[in-house]
Amino acid sequence: LFRLFFLFVLIQFNQLYRDCLRLVRHVAPGDSPKSLALRTMVRQQFNTGRNETDPQRVEALKANAVRALSNYMLYESGAKDAKMKKAMTKFHDKSVESTKRNDD
Repeated sequence: LFRLFFLFVLIQFNQLYRDCLRLVRHVAPGDSPKSLALRTMVRQQFNTGRNETDPQRVEALKANAVRALSNYMLYESGAKDAKMKKAMTKFHDKSVESTKRNDD
């Protein structure tokens, strides 16, 4: 049963890895410095969790990767909608201002 679970997780892991690399190709096509840095970061993150065997930790790592992909998709769709873009800019400005105040 554990082997079956492990095989299932491995398949999901590989699919998620490929999805992340596809996203990098979409965000930064070619061999630009940004593309190389993003691909390196994705590889490092996945290599860090590659040997993880704790099912809860594996699920947490997968959830983090899915969240990153979802956040990017939200950001991209928000940039195309004027109302959403305005709200995102307002949120960003508040976050930056709050960070500046906390640093002082």
